[in-house]
Amino acid sequence: MRLAMVAGEASGDLLACLLLQGLKAHWPSLRSGGIGGPRMVEQGFQAWAAAERLSVFGYADALMRLPELLWLRHRTRQRILRERPSVFVGIDAPDFNFGLEMALRQRGLRTVHFVCPSIWAWRPQRVQRLRAAADHVLCLFPFEPDLLAAQGVAASYVGHPLADAIAVDIDRAAARKGLGFGPEPLVALLPGSRRSEIRHIAPLLVASAQQMLVQRPAIRFIVPVAPGLADLLTPLVQPLLHSGRLTLLSGRSQETLAAADVALVASGTATLEAALLKCPQVIVYRLASADWQRMRRMRLQPWVGLPNILSREFIVPERIQDEAQPEVVAADALRWLDDPDAVRQYRVRCLSIHQVLRQDTGARAALVLKELVGG
Repeated sequence: MRLAMVAGEASGDLLACLLLQGLKAHWPSLRSGGIGGPRMVEQGFQAWAAAERLSVFGYADALMRLPELLWLRHRTRQRILRERPSVFVGIDAPDFNFGLEMALRQRGLRTVHFVCPSIWAWRPQRVQRLRAAADHVLCLFPFEPDLLAAQGVAASYVGHPLADAIAVDIDRAAARKGLGFGPEPLVALLPGSRRSEIRHIAPLLVASAQQMLVQRPAIRFIVPVAPGLADLLTPLVQPLLHSGRLTLLSGRSQETLAAADVALVASGTATLEAALLKCPQVIVYRLASADWQRMRRMRLQPWVGLPNILSREFIVPERIQDEAQPEVVAADALRWLDDPDAVRQYRVRCLSIHQVLRQDTGARAALVLKELVGG
């Protein structure tokens, strides 16, 4: 079994890594290559280019980097067509992968897109490109296959690999001890995995943390730093480092969320990770004003964060754009620390989400791919 894959950014690298783990259980001699990150490489993936090269933040950033991205897609397409793998799997990154998938499909290669674009949240017109790009879609969430079937797109619900990878019961005491923390309140700060995203969001999280310290001087803060981002993030968190209340970790985001009493999280996959680890959270997001105006016009529902979307209600606060003010975010976080009943109710909801998404994604995806490639 030979697989070509393209995953962009840290979240795509994580999803692809977990998928590869599951697929290798069914195809021990699986060979894979394409664009990917360090987690995929740990699974034996041959990275022709780094996943972070697909990381863009908003329309302006995408336009500025368009020539580079088009060249990278052309080069990747040519290599895949030379090597003719059994199937191509595009991991999220629809703006890059749809065009690549369409070109490969037109040349007779089977294509699978893993992660249904959030057509139920914004930009529903993307389903037309998805229909042209993918022979099959692997869906993370249970309501997606019916939506796609109504649009003529073949799809299967395979669950979310994070739900398989994260234990249902979290040993918080062990996680806290493993990171060297005592009983003091512990707040995790997760400003995102893209460099441009971090520039917008990290200063907000630092200012929110400083507001919290004014009211609770005993609070400790922890930031898990994604690979390759320490040079950007460290200067941005200097005010907290100088206070002696901040610990920087290299990676270890799941341990951080397991140990923390509350997390301030940039909207994205990390919000689902926090929910699966049953960590109370405040979801925040900021982007360039022009990008926000475009996104706001295309929104189809009131929620942005995955825990709220899956629950169909606000089970955690969302502070987006103009609402993302330090004093507001700090107040939201302190309410979690002061309301154990709310925390218990939240964890019950998160357990329900976890059980629905825990589907042995690798095994389900392997069955789909086996049928698609004919054995």
